[in-house]
Amino acid sequence: MDFTSLPIQRGWDITFFHGALSFAVHSKDLSGFQKFIQMRNPTLEKEDGFLRVFWEEAFNCGFPDPASEKKDGKFCTGEENIESLPGSVFETSMIAHSYSIYNAIYILAHALHTMQSTKLNCRAMAGGARWEFTDQQPWQLHHFLGRVSFNNSVGEEVSFDQTAKLVAGLDVINWVTFPNQSFLRVKVGTMDPQAPPEKRLTIHEDGIMWPNWFNQAQPTSLCNENCHVGYRKNKKEGKPFCCYDCLPCPEGKISNKEDMNDCLECPGDQYANNEQDGCLPKDKTFLSYGEPLGISLATLALFFSFITALALQIFTKHRDTPIVKANNRNLTYILLLFLLLSFLCALLFIGQPQEVTCLLRQTAFGMIFSVAISCILAKTAIVVLAFMATKPGSTMRKWLGKQLASSIVLSCSLIQATICSIWLATSPPFPDVDMHSMTEEIILECNEGSTVMFYCVLGFMGWLAMVSFTVAFLARKLPDSFNEAKFITFSMLVFCSVWLSFVPTYLSTKGKYMVAVEIFSILTSSFGLLGCIFIPKCYVILLRPELNSREQLIRRQF
Repeated sequence: MDFTSLPIQRGWDITFFHGALSFAVHSKDLSGFQKFIQMRNPTLEKEDGFLRVFWEEAFNCGFPDPASEKKDGKFCTGEENIESLPGSVFETSMIAHSYSIYNAIYILAHALHTMQSTKLNCRAMAGGARWEFTDQQPWQLHHFLGRVSFNNSVGEEVSFDQTAKLVAGLDVINWVTFPNQSFLRVKVGTMDPQAPPEKRLTIHEDGIMWPNWFNQAQPTSLCNENCHVGYRKNKKEGKPFCCYDCLPCPEGKISNKEDMNDCLECPGDQYANNEQDGCLPKDKTFLSYGEPLGISLATLALFFSFITALALQIFTKHRDTPIVKANNRNLTYILLLFLLLSFLCALLFIGQPQEVTCLLRQTAFGMIFSVAISCILAKTAIVVLAFMATKPGSTMRKWLGKQLASSIVLSCSLIQATICSIWLATSPPFPDVDMHSMTEEIILECNEGSTVMFYCVLGFMGWLAMVSFTVAFLARKLPDSFNEAKFITFSMLVFCSVWLSFVPTYLSTKGKYMVAVEIFSILTSSFGLLGCIFIPKCYVILLRPELNSREQLIRRQF
C-alpha cells in the first residue's frame, strides 16, 4: 500500500489509517538515501521529465515554458524543500518500491557486467570465425539475470530462485498516524516464502499499535488459541495445519514454550513440576540415621541387642543349671551370639550406601541367619535322637554328642558360605543410583549385583527354616522337660511367616522403604526366635528357680 495520487491525497485525513496492517515488499534503509533525495533539483536535471512533473504536482507550481501562453500562477524555483511535504504526499525514507528499484538497477548492472566480462569473443567451434556481440539484444541478457547473486550495500543477499523469481519476502507494516498528518511505518512482522508453512508468517503482537476504537479481541489467523506451556499440539485430521487441539503433556514431560509439537522429557536428575512447564532438581534420598524412621529402627535394633546380650549373660551365669545344660549348652551360646549379631547386622542397612556396607549387608545377613537356623535345626535333631535313643535296643546313641551338632552347623554354614563366595566373586553388590523408580527423588541404594544369587541366599535360608520347622513340629509332643521342641515350633512358625510375607512386600516397595522392610523383617524374625525360645527359659531361671532342679525335671517327666 502506497500513496500514488498527489492531488487527491493532499487533502486527505489519514487518521483512519491509524493501526492498520499491510504487506509491503521487504526493504531496508540505505545510507545516503536521504541526502540523495535532498539534492534533487529539477532545474539542474532538465532531462528528468518525471521529476519536473512530480515537482509541479507536489508543490502546486509550474516551471516557465516559452511555448505556453499561461502567465499567471506560482512558478517553481527548484529550491523548494522536499522535507516540507507531508508524508502522505512524499516520503523521504526508503520505501518498498524505492528499495525494489534500487535492487533492480544493481541486478541489471551485475548482469551486464557478467555478460561483458564473459569470454564470448572467442573463436567459434565451427568455421574458426570470431563471434562478437557488438549489437546486443535485451533478450540476450535473460540468461545472465537468472544467475545474478550478490550482497547489496546493506548486506542483504539478492538472487533468483529456480523459477527465475526474486528471492524476497514481505514485511508486515503497522501504520501509526499523528495529528499533523505525518505517519510512521512500523515493521511488526515478516512473510518468508522460503520458510516452512507453519513459520512463513511471523508477527510480533507486542509491537502493534491498534486503532483507538479497537475494543475487541485481537484478530487471530488460527482456528483456535495458542497452546499454552504445559500443553502440546495435536493436529486435527482433515484440517489445515493451523487447526489443532491442545493436549496436556504426559506425566513426567514438560513444554516450556507455546505451541510445541511434542513435550520434552526432563533430565534424569530432574522431574516435571505440577504445571509441567519446567523441571525441578530431584532430592537424593536414602534411609539415614537422621530421620525418624532410621532412628526408630536403629533404636529397636540396639534395644533387642541389649536384651539378647542380657539373655546370654543370664545363661552363662547359670550355665551349670539343668535348664541351661539341656539340649546342648554350646548350641545355646552360639544361637544367642548369632541372634545378637543379627540385630546388629540391621545397622548395616541404615546410612548412605558405601562399597563396604554394600558388600557386607546381604552376605552378613545370610551367613548370620544360616548359622542361627542351623543351630536350631541341630537342637531339634538332638531332641528327636535323644527320644529315639531311650528305646531298648536303639542304635541312635552313637549319633548323640557334640559331633552331630557341630556337623549340622558346619555343613549348613559351609553351604551358605559357598553361595555367598560365588556371589561376591561373580557379581558382588555395589553402591548405585536409581533415578527412575521415584518421580521426585534420586535413590541411593545398594545394587544386589546378581539378583539370582541374592534369592539363592534367601532360598537356602528358607529351606533351612522349613526343615527346622518340620522337624520341630513332628517332635513337639515328645516328652521334654522344658518343651523346647514346642518353643522351637512356635519360633520357626513366626520366622517363616515373617519371611514369606517379606518377599511380596519387598518387591512392592521402592527406595528407602524397601530397605526399611528388610530391616523390619530381620528384627521381627530374630526377636521371634529370641522370644519364643529363650524368654520362657529366662523366666524360669530368674523368677521360678524352684523349677530349675533335677528332681523337678524328673518329676515332670513322669
